[in-house]
Amino acid sequence: MEIIAKNEPKAGEFFQLQPDARRGGKGHGVVFENEQALLMPPRLILQPSTGGFPPLRETPRLVYHPREGVPPEDLEGGMSGYWLVSERLRQVMEAVDREAFVFADTDYRLADGSKGPTYVLCDVVRTIDALDEDASTLDLVISDDYQEGKYYGLTGEVRLAFKRDVLGSARVFRLPFHGGVFCDRIFKDAVEDAGILTEKKSNGVWLYDVVNR
Repeated sequence: MEIIAKNEPKAGEFFQLQPDARRGGKGHGVVFENEQALLMPPRLILQPSTGGFPPLRETPRLVYHPREGVPPEDLEGGMSGYWLVSERLRQVMEAVDREAFVFADTDYRLADGSKGPTYVLCDVVRTIDALDEDASTLDLVISDDYQEGKYYGLTGEVRLAFKRDVLGSARVFRLPFHGGVFCDRIFKDAVEDAGILTEKKSNGVWLYDVVNR
């Protein structure tokens, strides 16, 4: 009888979570108007190198300008290191795995100055060294050029296996040797159940299976 490894990678179990950049065009037209006032020199973006949010002297002021792009979807990137997240996606995040995320309220306005729908800035602050490197297929780069001494390259043929006993109840997490965010099937199902991710529309949420063959 064939013995299956404990951490055998299986399609449909874990996903890389990121804003969907496949729509093309300019992207969203939200401008972070008071970003410079909130920066902590010498940082060039608001997000600290350790993640999370620094003390904010004022509420982030975001304004949608149609000339800059389309209205934001449920998940957008490019906000001084943070995600821009809709209220309904925030509710899913907090319901499924509250400890994985931190949020900052924003003053989100439309171009005419009126108040827009509720959006927050978001960061994923949980990092777990949970990748089973021996059971995975990936480009493992060992180099002093990286702060941690190595890097997980996830281009080409990829089959990631995670140590389930290390993950425990975590549904969303980062890895110490990669800059992305990962989630499990439970989080994906919750996003779909909320009507955010459908067969016909991503609404800005891209969940890419970490077993691609």
